[in-house]
Order: sequence, then structure tokens, then C-alpha cells
Amino acid sequence: MASLHCIVVTPEETSLEETVDFVALPLFDGEIGIAADHSPLIGRLGYGEMRLRSEQGTRKFYLDGGFVQVADNVVSILTGRAVPAENVDAAAAEEQLAAARGLPSNTPELMAIRDRQVAQARAQIRLGQNN
Repeated sequence: MASLHCIVVTPEETSLEETVDFVALPLFDGEIGIAADHSPLIGRLGYGEMRLRSEQGTRKFYLDGGFVQVADNVVSILTGRAVPAENVDAAAAEEQLAAARGLPSNTPELMAIRDRQVAQARAQIRLGQNN
């Protein structure tokens, strides 16, 4: 069976580099599944769950936006943060959501900041509750 080489890079480190059979990613406008021999693409990531399937099972991570490139069976992910699902704290995300909802949003810039923080918190809550 053909496989993919998956590389996840954050500003601090290369947080993951392994061979997998399938990758599911949260795109800005939906979700995408990538298997071996996928056509080349570049996409903008949203906030949410990344799933990696291999012979060892399925592993889940929270991704904090970024970009993905697929070419020649290599999936390169650039993200602000990649957190293993078991390390996502749903209670802390609930607090982040409450704080974000209380932020002022009387200008387009402040509204964008609030909306981003709300989306990040909701994605972490979903992943933390399903883990």
C-alpha cells in the first residue's frame, strides 16, 4: 500500500514527521482527506482536528490554522500550533471562549480578533470533548 510522508512545522519546531496512510485536515472552508497519490494542492487551514491514520491506528491533533501543501506523496503542514488531542484542555477552552465573547467588537479589526478567538476555542472544545 502506498503511503504519505507527513511533516508538521510550527514556529518553534518540526513537531511531527512520520509516514502515514491517510491525513484528514481542517481547511478554512471545510475538511479534506488526503491519501497516497493525491493531486498537488495548497490550502489554507482552519482551526480544528487533524487525523493521521497509519498501521498503528489513528492519532488526533489540534491545529491552529496555517497552510498545507501536498506534492509527490508529501503533506507539509505549517501551523501556529499542533497539540496532541490528549493534551487539549476543554475546560481551559471554555474559559477562552467566555473571555473571547466578552471582547469588544466595535471595529472590523476587533471583530476579526474576537471571531478568531471564538473559532479557536470552539475547535478545542470539540476536540477535547471527543477525546
